[in-house]
Amino acid sequence: MANTLTITDSQIPNPAPKPKIIRLENIFKIYGSGEAEVRALNDVNLIVEQGEYCSIMGPSGSGKSTAMNIIGCLDRPTSGHYYLDNLDVAQMDDSSLAHIRNRKLGFVFQQFHLLSQLSALENVMLPMVYANVNPTERRDRAVAALQRVGLANRLNNKPTQLSGGQQQRVAIARAIVNRPVVLLADEPTGALDSRTTQEVLDIFSELNASGITVVMVTHEPDVARQTQRIVWFRDGQVVHSHLTPADLSHMAVS
Repeated sequence: MANTLTITDSQIPNPAPKPKIIRLENIFKIYGSGEAEVRALNDVNLIVEQGEYCSIMGPSGSGKSTAMNIIGCLDRPTSGHYYLDNLDVAQMDDSSLAHIRNRKLGFVFQQFHLLSQLSALENVMLPMVYANVNPTERRDRAVAALQRVGLANRLNNKPTQLSGGQQQRVAIARAIVNRPVVLLADEPTGALDSRTTQEVLDIFSELNASGITVVMVTHEPDVARQTQRIVWFRDGQVVHSHLTPADLSHMAVS
């Protein structure tokens, strides 16, 4: 009779932990002092792992936008540590933060922030100018990014010749062209109708499936439900860090 090999649970290797791309540790953001002090963020701790697709929600004044500005290196915390791809960026100077934003982060906003005098291709090439990418590679990468978002036939159109959804696609292509470690989206569907919203969300899902970490601020539950994880802010604090789309559908978040 042939020998059989029995494998116990202890012999099955555990999957390697995913790198922590975003780590907020004891983050405070305080405005004013004394009786006028406002704690926009009050001891926030948050981790986003590589490859996650998460949304940040909360009522107006909850701190979600302040947190997004710090995650995006657009602002600094009053105290605490922020590690982006293992770099402590919390107290970096303006020049260093600008370099980090250009190399490691991609941004998509509610308003598309495209330059009206430039074509779609030229708008997408712009971040690579600041990254000192050579002109030939700039064009090749910009064309590939626009193809990726379904605009291969709109390279030479200016923003005024594009629909709102197409302009947001150009903005997404611009955000990913420098191959960021995190794609940050701040109310990216706020100016779009429902059909175009779904088209844009499908692109985010495809980008995430390809390995890009996506963090999105939204006030729309239907948008948040299409992400994998929801982080809920209230009064400057994270009150729920791992809500699922089902949680958001079946519970009253408070």
